[in-house]
Amino acid sequence: MRHEYQCTLRWSDMDAFGHVNNVVFVRYLEEARIDLMFRLAEEAETGAGSAAGSFKGGSVVARHEIDYLRPLVHRHAPVTIETWVTKVNAASATLDYEIKDPGEVYARARTVIVPYDLERGRPRRLTPEEKTFLEGYFDDSAASGLR
Repeated sequence: MRHEYQCTLRWSDMDAFGHVNNVVFVRYLEEARIDLMFRLAEEAETGAGSAAGSFKGGSVVARHEIDYLRPLVHRHAPVTIETWVTKVNAASATLDYEIKDPGEVYARARTVIVPYDLERGRPRRLTPEEKTFLEGYFDDSAASGLR
């Protein structure tokens, strides 16, 4: 299953050439990732009546990869960001993304996240609940195709 996030484009996202700045794409990925790992995981937690793994213990980005495929210009309609999990390890997970409209893909990206113990200031292992939640979004049939 893939997570779809509708991301609103802001006027300030544009650069001097009239298209969304490359750095802003990473912010869009962050918005989609937060929606998945915090909002949806928290809703799953509430609905399940037990800890579904809303990553409240903390997580950090260990790596980003992004291929920019075509310019994205500002408009009033949101852009869709699809997010899915391609790998779950004991102490990390890999998320792939497409920033797109129907028939158009603007960027493909990948992020490696590491759960992080904020109090101790060091990486930690994924909890069983976090793994279960992430595995619900697992899809390795169509990896992002990053070069």
